[in-house]
Amino acid sequence: MRDLGPLVRRIEAATPPDRDRAVDALRAFAILGVVLGHWLVTALVADSGTVHGSSPLRYLPQLAPISWVFQTLAVFFLVGGQVGAKSYASARARGTTYGKWLGTRMVRLFRPVAAVLVVWAVATGAMLASGTGFETVQTLYRLILSPLWFLLVFAALTAATPLVARLHPLWPLAVVLYVDLFRFGPAGSGGSGGSGRPDWPGWLGGLGWLNVAAGWLVPYCLGALWARRGMPGRTTGWTLLVGGATATAVLILFAGYPASMVGVPGAAISNLDPPTLAAVTFGLAQCGAALLLLGPLRRWLVRPRAWAAVALLNLSAMTVFLWHQTAMIAVTALGLWAGGALPGLHTVPDGTGWVLARLCWLPVFAMALLVCWAAFRTYEQGRRRAPGPSGQIVNRRVVSGQVVSGQVMGDGRPAPETEVRRA
Repeated sequence: MRDLGPLVRRIEAATPPDRDRAVDALRAFAILGVVLGHWLVTALVADSGTVHGSSPLRYLPQLAPISWVFQTLAVFFLVGGQVGAKSYASARARGTTYGKWLGTRMVRLFRPVAAVLVVWAVATGAMLASGTGFETVQTLYRLILSPLWFLLVFAALTAATPLVARLHPLWPLAVVLYVDLFRFGPAGSGGSGGSGRPDWPGWLGGLGWLNVAAGWLVPYCLGALWARRGMPGRTTGWTLLVGGATATAVLILFAGYPASMVGVPGAAISNLDPPTLAAVTFGLAQCGAALLLLGPLRRWLVRPRAWAAVALLNLSAMTVFLWHQTAMIAVTALGLWAGGALPGLHTVPDGTGWVLARLCWLPVFAMALLVCWAAFRTYEQGRRRAPGPSGQIVNRRVVSGQVVSGQVMGDGRPAPETEVRRA
């Protein structure tokens, strides 16, 4: 096995002493939570020549706690708000214009997206030309495009950082509360027609989409507050964790909100589409847990190998996020082509047998994702520059909001002039 020592030492040497490694670890955990969550609760069922989407949460509602563990978007927005606010303040101090600051961040965010869209545009044309049913193509394409809503919201909040950086999280939380009162209170639910789904008046039906911005503004503004005031105390972490968890439990048990924190096919109400008050209070509990973990994470990440693993995942966070559904689809398609309907891969997710079989498929999904990473990581990380006149190689890498620029010597040691610059 290749010795990773030189790589670990290069990463350690390129990391500034004042970098808060725990923030990067929270981002890495949030990305991994989304990936594993999708792989566990997304089923592609082969039936009569077509493939359609389903979820074990539809047949096994007792598995709802899985969504409590792996629906980690609030932590990502918490870190995004903290990093975005600090980055913008640093850019202003250097005299960097808002346009240049935003343009740099948007390029990093959306350059990997272009690769996904191009590949799937070609794949879609090939599937339709080969006679694949439109329902199957639509199901697959929906899985690929569904993560992009998150990126659009994150990009919008990033662009609004100068406006929202000083906004207290209670303001967007109040918006979510009042929107849900309209959606699910007497005005919104009085005419459900027996279907279980509120029959909103025309303008009221669209009001819920205000929560797409307001709901994710809550953790984003909490992160910006963290950037302004410094490290929150443990009292803050416990208050958010206990208060958020209690509020979520009350909303689920007594106010009719669903227990699952992800969408369930066929359910009358989704906690994410658009975000509900229960999703936001649950996110606050997650943010509290994340803040309480900062201390232990900092102590753990003084180990160079642990930090190297977190840094490398952050290098490819967008690649992992954008291609994890493709990896699952590729394994599903190859399995169907090679062996027909396989348990946990093409069958209806209606029992514990499917869950156990799906757990066995997770390493296969991971290997397929590794192939996607190897093929498309350069769109996120940038390409290696040509060797310099002395035979040294110059690299540029984006590591969690920082650009690491350095010369790597032929023996694998970082050159003395290695520099780390804030992005």
